[in-house]
Amino acid sequence: MALSESQLAEFENQLKAWRKELQDAHNKVLHDMQEDPGNYADPNDQATMEAERDFEIRIKGRERFLIRKIDQALTRIREGEYGICDSCGTDISYKRLKARPVTTLCIECKIEQEQGERTHN
Repeated sequence: MALSESQLAEFENQLKAWRKELQDAHNKVLHDMQEDPGNYADPNDQATMEAERDFEIRIKGRERFLIRKIDQALTRIREGEYGICDSCGTDISYKRLKARPVTTLCIECKIEQEQGERTHN
């Protein structure tokens, strides 16, 4: 069952809001890093600050990857391909899209992919 226009609009709005939230948080972290030079007299404070920054940078890297996936999902909506499995071409269930709006695989193909990954590792 293909998604209705209202469902597509719902996902588009959700994805845009999610992207904005991630981008705003990313911009805030960058601003905060620029504002705080991070020069502390106490070596323990310096080490803690550097560890926190490294952790924040890793998180932001994952979020940038997620932003790219959101952008790809928005492109699929515009091109009429959203909700169609990249592997088998069947419709991805509404329930699955609600749980993971950036998914490109139906649940059956995702399970198959994960089983294949476990077999090869």
